Parts: sequence; C-alpha cells; structure tokens
Amino acid sequence: MPKVLSGFVGNLLVITFVSYFGAKFHRPRIIGAGLLLMGMGTLLMALPHFLMGRYNYETVASYSKDADNFTVTSPCSSTSQNVMQQHLPGCREGEENGSPTWILVMFGNVIRGIGEATVGPLGVSFIDDFARPENSAFYIGCLHTIAVIGPLLGYSLGSICANIYVDFDNVAITPQDSRWVGAWWLGFIVAGILSLLSAVPFWFLPRALPEAGQAVGPGAHSQQHKFCSKPVSSALDFVPSLKRLLSNRIYILYLISHVAIFNAFVIIVTYTPKYVEQHFGQSASRANVLLGVTTIPATCVGIFLSGLIMKRFKLGMLGAARLGLLTSVAGFLCSMPYFALSCPNTDMAGITVPYQGEVEGGVLSSCNTECGCPMNQWDPVCGQNGVSYVSACYAGCNSTHGLGRNMTFHGCRCVQTWGMSDGNSSAVLGQCPRHSSCSRMFYVYLVLQALSFFFYCLGSVCTFIICLRSVQPELKSLSTGVFMLVLRVLGGIPAPIYFGALIDSTCLKWGTRRCGGRGACRMYDTQTFRFLFLGLISCLRLCGYAVFWLMVVSIKAKVQREQQGKCSTNESRVKFE
Repeated sequence: MPKVLSGFVGNLLVITFVSYFGAKFHRPRIIGAGLLLMGMGTLLMALPHFLMGRYNYETVASYSKDADNFTVTSPCSSTSQNVMQQHLPGCREGEENGSPTWILVMFGNVIRGIGEATVGPLGVSFIDDFARPENSAFYIGCLHTIAVIGPLLGYSLGSICANIYVDFDNVAITPQDSRWVGAWWLGFIVAGILSLLSAVPFWFLPRALPEAGQAVGPGAHSQQHKFCSKPVSSALDFVPSLKRLLSNRIYILYLISHVAIFNAFVIIVTYTPKYVEQHFGQSASRANVLLGVTTIPATCVGIFLSGLIMKRFKLGMLGAARLGLLTSVAGFLCSMPYFALSCPNTDMAGITVPYQGEVEGGVLSSCNTECGCPMNQWDPVCGQNGVSYVSACYAGCNSTHGLGRNMTFHGCRCVQTWGMSDGNSSAVLGQCPRHSSCSRMFYVYLVLQALSFFFYCLGSVCTFIICLRSVQPELKSLSTGVFMLVLRVLGGIPAPIYFGALIDSTCLKWGTRRCGGRGACRMYDTQTFRFLFLGLISCLRLCGYAVFWLMVVSIKAKVQREQQGKCSTNESRVKFE
C-alpha cells in the first residue's frame, strides 16, 4: 500500500504551493519541468524488474529451457508434498518480507506525483485566464476530453502488457489464472518516454498569451507584467488568500460533495477490473481492454458535449450547477441495474461446495487424504464433472498426459465420487469456465457502465466551472489546487485502503508467499464482494448528490441576492435622476 500511495504523497507535498506560487510565474515552463519529473519518476518505477530475479509460481508443471519441454511431478504421490520446493527457488536471507526494491517504486512514484502537481492547476488556470469567458468552458472541456484519451491508451497498453508474461517465458498457466503476472514494467517504460517527449513543447510557450484581438507584441508584454509578482509579497499573501477561499460557503459545499463522489469514483476505477474478473470470470487483460474501449469513449463524448453545452447556452453558475446535478442523478440511475446482474460463485471443491459425500467443507476429503497434498498449493484444475479443485492433487489424480497448457490429469478419484466412470474422471489445468449467462451479463454491465459514465460526464465541465466561478479571479489557481489536494487526501488515499480491507474480508482462499506468510487472494465470495462494491459506491454517490443539492440551493440564494442588489441600485439611480 505505501507503494500505491507514494504518488499521492508526492503530489500532496507540493500541489497547494505550486498552484498558488506557480500562477504568478512562468506557468508553461513550470508544467514542462513537471512533465520531465513525471517521465524520470515513471522510468524509475520500472527499474526493479531489471534488478530482481525471475518470477516463479507454484505448479505441478515447470518449464525447462534446457530440455525445451515441461517436467511433471505426479499429482497424487508421496513426492507431491515437495512439489513447490522442487519448482520454486529457496528463500534467501532477508526476503521474508519481500524485496527491498519496492523502495525504488515508491521513490519513483513520489517524483512522478510531484511532477503531476504542476499540470492540472496551472494548465486550467492558464486557459481560463487567456480565453474569452464564453469559450473558456469549451476549451476546458476539450482539455478534459483529450486527457481522458490517455487512460484509453493506458487501458489498451495495460491489456497488451497483461497478456505478456512478466519474463517473456513460455509458461503452463494462462492470463485467466490468478498466479499470472503480466509485463507490468513495460507500460512504465512507454509512459515515461512519452512524458519526457511531451515536456518539450511547453518550454517554447510564452509566459502569457495576448487577449483576443490583440496583436503579439507590447500588449502581450503588458499581459506578462500583469501576472508578475514578487516572491516575498506572494508568500505574505498566501495565508490570507487561503483563508478567503475556505470561508466561501459554496466552495466548501462543492468540496464536500466531490469528496464523497470522488471516493466512489476511486473505488470504481481501482476495483472494477477485479470485480469483473471475480464476478464475471473475465481475464485481467480482457477486462481492461473491454472496459477501456466502452467506457472511455463514452466519457470523452460526454465531456466534449458538456463543454459545447456551456458554450452554446452560455450557462451561468446556477445553470451549470443544475445541469451537473441532473446529469449526475441520470448517471446514477443507469447504474442501478447492476444489482440485478448476479453470477454465482465458481464451484470449487472444499471451498464453495463440499466434496461429494462430505457433510462439512474443507479441501481434504477421503478421496485425497492419502495424497499428502501441500496445504498452501494453488494450481486449480477443472474436473469433467464441472467442479474445480484447488490442484490435481486435491482432485486425487494419479497420472498425467500431455505437456504445458494441454496437460490433462487422469484417474482423479474425487471426480469419480460424483458418479463419473473411470474413463470420465479426468481434469484439465485451470478453473472451470463460468456459465454462458455470465458472459452475457458482462456485456450488459459494459453497456450500462458506458451510459452511466456518459451522463455523469455530460455535466463534468459544468461542475468544474463552479470551482473557478465561485471564487475571486485571483484565487482560481489556488481553488483548483486545494480542490485536487482535498480530493487526494480524503478520497484518493483512504478509498483504496478501506475498500481493500473490506474486500479482503470476503476472501475464501489465500495464497502463500514463497518465503511464508499470506500472499494474494486466490478466490473471493463473489456475492459478498458484489454487494460491498455496488452498495458502498451507491451510498457514497447519494451522499455526494445530497450535498451537491445544498450547494445548488446556496448558489440560487446568492444569485437572488445579487439580482436584488442590482434592482435596488437601479431604483436608487432612478430616484436620484
């Protein structure tokens, strides 16, 4: 978890100061410097792969490069107790708690987070300062639309990398297997190089742009002078500016509502691939690519149309808030059918279903007690009876045929106890596939999620504009920076932690590390996982929308006061005349 949160920590260390002080200096070059840091930090995160040994996993089949084939240990034999010791290297001193190279990942992520802090607040305020008010929302919508294309490419790249084995080896397991580790490091190298290249153009942008209709020259110089500020005076004005910002009722309600909504968003983005894998039986690579190609285009279209709506109808702050609330509720209603998309747990002997003839659960049964199966083994096989087993040893198999992924196990006594004949008591590597209805439900889930994201993003630019319009013009950069800071502190950091702890409580079978200790979860109780995932997200979104409605009421009251003030002023002028 420290490795995951380190990027947020690096971002939090500087985002408030960068958003305030950076707005008073050369913003494009500060963004360029931030992108250079992002690139270097991202490349550093890939370094542990080249410093560590090869990845090994527990299995009854291991690939031998010397012999160019697979060697097999008999599943149910007196030697099966040592199967993992035969195929996994010994534990070196100091490895009980994992490799220390995670420090490189954490340090690289901190550097990447520091660089990232410059892009959002300074980029948005730069656009809003030098664009016409009626065009500003449209440009910000275009910016956010292009920014969403990044995750689309990231999902695609992640899908490709997840389908490639981490060491580029020929292995007996498939990407659907929970022991599979994709080429995680490859994506960091590609992203790091792209970040370094994207930093170059920012160093050639001017400090300020000329206003619409103004020629580049002395006018642009005056604009640059407008945004110049002495460091000492800027530092002295920081605390009063922050106090003015946090005493704004509309802005505070805006922050509270988005903290709740962002918690839900972080849970969705972080755990939807795992939810799809566990509940619908999809592989990580397939889940990533399908989620990316369906959800992100809908998100892009929604954000772009949101900017167009703001430009076309010239919505004020109240109109923008109303539209944002309406589209958010519409997106929430599209997610309600999720609760009807239910797939049962996989039939795993001794975990989700008892062995045939056994009253109580447990992976040990009369059909495999003589095999001496290691308790920490996880190498699932699918029997011809449609039931999965923790390993061929726990299925009571006594012989093998074939090599690698085509290996089959025969004479499986636990399969025979289900009424299967000797000729039909075989098993193959991997868990049994889910029912075809689960695949159909998965496609329905994709459609509903795309609709939900489209409607929510249809009001995204409208709601973001409130962050800029509800404060004084000189506080726009600071309001954006504080907004991002609060979201990360109260949403980005705690959401993966508390929800990760919740879903850990639904684990049915834990893996084991090479040097001992609990490893990754191999199998979840999908029904409990489903209700926790969907229920918590729904509750967080409802809370956020309730506070958002209070903000709309506050904006309406403010607009009415301003209109009354204008009317009173006009009446006074008429009487005076």
